[in-house]
Parts: sequence; structure tokens; C-alpha cells
Amino acid sequence: MTPSELTGLLAQTIPAGAPILVVGAPGIGKSQIIEQATKAAGANLIVSHPAVSDPTDAKGLPWISADQASARFLPFGDLSAAISATTRTVWFLDDLGQAPASVQASYMQLLLARRVNEHRVPECVTFIAATNRRTDRANVSGILEPVKSRFTAIVELETTLDDWCGWAMRYEIEPQIVAFLRFRPALLSAFAPTADLTNSPTPRTWAHASRLMTMGLPAPVLRHAVSGAVGEGAAAELFGFLEVYTELPDLDDIIGQPSGWGLIPKKAAALYAVVTGLAMKATATTIAPIVTYGERLAEKGHGEFAALLLRDIVRRDPAMMVTPAVMGALRGPLGALIEGHGKH
Repeated sequence: MTPSELTGLLAQTIPAGAPILVVGAPGIGKSQIIEQATKAAGANLIVSHPAVSDPTDAKGLPWISADQASARFLPFGDLSAAISATTRTVWFLDDLGQAPASVQASYMQLLLARRVNEHRVPECVTFIAATNRRTDRANVSGILEPVKSRFTAIVELETTLDDWCGWAMRYEIEPQIVAFLRFRPALLSAFAPTADLTNSPTPRTWAHASRLMTMGLPAPVLRHAVSGAVGEGAAAELFGFLEVYTELPDLDDIIGQPSGWGLIPKKAAALYAVVTGLAMKATATTIAPIVTYGERLAEKGHGEFAALLLRDIVRRDPAMMVTPAVMGALRGPLGALIEGHGKH
């Protein structure tokens, strides 16, 4: 499910009181989307962290009566706030999969029966939870089956460049980073679990890189800091891109006028960025002008980049191979170029 799809789902399930469990890799924006959807619904937000909680947090603290003849569970903290809610409220259980089984189990009665002991959670409260996956090396051992079945739906969040770019523009992420990720969309979310003390490029870490770029750091310090934010490989590509950033033509301009000579960069780094970006934009409606641009590249003496463009398009979407534009190009000079480059 994309971020926009998840936002649309939560817009319906929050008012309906339907609990949702959101699953996804670290750093892709699960918590932020839930918080934004809560705000859009006009609801209050309670955030709990079961990974660092005790079972008593979800059921109350045993309390002996004054005459010591009986005892009851006294709600406190987030449980008390939820029980006392009188207007639409989201109770967000963040990183639920990292919680011990005993803590997960303590939420079962709340999620299904909406009550614990003598206390009842009012209908205005909606439960939402988020967790990483077991494969993310985020200390997620799994979620108890009875807990999973208490959610109306379990949805997996996946990042999309369009959704992220829309968010980035609203939250003033540095435009150089937005432009770079439009050309290298695979680096938007390339999370790679590791035991080493390094970061991966994710939407969260790109936001950190953007913040670093606004601090006025000296160039060598900035490069090291951004490497620490998104990883050395991604940072190296970003700074290589920034060297030719001002020379790059707009990809939509290329698609709109693919025969324009002025839209062909001079530097190899810029050409790599353009053909990679165009390959990612290739669809049934854009393939014809993109192929035309590839033919112009070949005419201009950049046959290797034209070949790379078509090869990337077909690798990304094999269905593009049978489009009239690609088939026509393969029967012409570009076809020989691609075959020649494939031998090297």
C-alpha cells in the first residue's frame, strides 16, 4: 500500500473505530503518516511504545482498597488518558512487534473487547499500531496470532517517489535532494539491514541529510555528515549529482520536446542522470518521445547512452519491449548499438 493509499484508508477507519496494523521497513514514514492522518481526522493522539512498556501499562496497577478487603487495577498514563477520552482519539501503539509477548498479550482484551478489568475504552478511541518486519533486524520477533487477528486489517506500507516528493515539497526538503531522488528513485528507500554502524538511504535518513544541508557546514564536514546519514554510496552519488545539478534539463521538458538539441547535456555525469531518470519515467504514454530522445542522443554521438537508455527501460519493464516505439528503434541503428554494447 502506498502512502497516499494508507492515508485514504486511515481517513475512513479512524472515524469508524476500526483498528489497523501498519507494517513496513524502518524509516519509511509509518509513524508520520499515522500522525498526519490523525490530525486530518481532527482526532487527539495518544502514542504508546510497547517495546519499553510493562504489562501493567495496558491493564493498570494493582491497588489495595483502604480497608484492605479488596483490590482493583488502577489505570494510569496512556490507559487513563484513553479511558477518559470524550472526543475522537487515536491510540497509536508504535513498534508493537518489538514488544515482549507479555506486553503484546496485555493489549489483546483492549483491542477486541475494548475493555480491561472493570475499565472500558470509549467508542471514540481508535487503535492503530505499527511495526517493522522480522527481516529488518529491528528486534522484531513477531506478533502473537491472537493479537494480529484483533486488527481489522494488516497492511504493508511501501514507499513511492511521487508520494514522497509531494511530502518533501510540503515540508521544505532541500530541492537538490528531491531532484536527485527523481533521477535516482531506487535510492529513496534502499534499506539494507546490517550489524555495522552505518545508515541506509530511507525517507527518514534523506530528511536528516536535508537538515544537514541547511546548517552551513563546510564542504568536507557536510560530505562526511551526509554519508553518516544515508550511507557512503548514496552520499557519493548525491554529491556527484550536485556537481552537475545546474546543467540538468527537466525530464518533462525532454518528454515534451524530445527533438530539442538544447536538452542534451554535455557532461557524462549529467547524461547518466538523464537516461536513468527517463528510463524510470517510461510508460505506455511516454515511451515514444523517450525513444525519440534516445535516437537524438545517438545522432549527437552519445550512442552508448542511447543504448543504456533502452536497456534500462526494458530491464525495468519487460513489457516495454513490445511497444511500437521500442520495436521500431531496435530494428534501426539503435538496435545495432545495443547489441554491440551488450557484448562488452
